[in-house]
Amino acid sequence: MPLDNVVFWVFAPVAVGSAIAMLLMRNAVHAALLLIVNFFCLAVMYLLLDAPFLFAVQIIVYAGAIMVLFLFVIMLLGVDDVDDLRIEPFKIQRPLAAIASVALVGLVITAVVQTRDALGTPPPINADIAAAAEAGAHDANIRALARDLFSNHVFAFELTSALLVIAVVGTVLLSRRLNKSGTTR
Repeated sequence: MPLDNVVFWVFAPVAVGSAIAMLLMRNAVHAALLLIVNFFCLAVMYLLLDAPFLFAVQIIVYAGAIMVLFLFVIMLLGVDDVDDLRIEPFKIQRPLAAIASVALVGLVITAVVQTRDALGTPPPINADIAAAAEAGAHDANIRALARDLFSNHVFAFELTSALLVIAVVGTVLLSRRLNKSGTTR
């Protein structure tokens, strides 16, 4: 049995188990830690698929930076308070979530159906990237990805960073609670 299969069958059940356990956790910190386990398992899957760049990005960005941000927000909001999860502050929240879920599934199905025909034709490659690939450079895919991300998708990166800053500021404002004398603590 190849080593790739052994590694897959060790990490795949851990990934699925941690995802299911994360959904069933009542403690937000424990759920976030299980999400970190899931991120690491996904990073191993990327490594098995010969995608070392995605492996590194998964660990550095998601398991590192994003999870630190999540844990910071969880700690800032205070998870010591016991909330009754049966009481919904917004009655329309569940129907909107169901509509958004159906729309997301519909978008994914539409994207898969529309791109199924395009899989037979390879995307166009720049001449310098093709020359680097023919010369035996192993980082031709990384160069193509970097060129695409930092030329065509710079606005998306800037928008994402602005949204993260807005989320942190909003979290700080939400975490400021009024005490009985009317001042914030």
